[in-house]
Amino acid sequence: MTYIDGFVAAVPRANKELYLAHARAAAERLKQWGAIRVVENWGDDVPAGEVTDFRRAVAAGPDEVIVFSWIEYPDKATRDVVVGKMMSPEAMAGVPEMPFDGRRMIFGGFENLFVL
Repeated sequence: MTYIDGFVAAVPRANKELYLAHARAAAERLKQWGAIRVVENWGDDVPAGEVTDFRRAVAAGPDEVIVFSWIEYPDKATRDVVVGKMMSPEAMAGVPEMPFDGRRMIFGGFENLFVL
């Protein structure tokens, strides 16, 4: 089974094009290093919950849009290698800076239960 890294972030609405530039450049590197695919999603229908929701999870402001993304790897070992490279400023040279507050991003690694 594959391995997934998932992310949720709040991106200022005005930074959509900057986000796309960052995400595309990063995705190219990730795929070169072994990722199977990178999926980026711009919030369109992200409702407020009664107890919690995506917006509260990342402390999104009224001018921010929720981004939901995931990276699929062939296995956790490949993911671990890629994450190590992502943490290297040299390896990420040329990738535009994240145009959002990364301290509020939530993320994690996930084993597949099943894929249909």
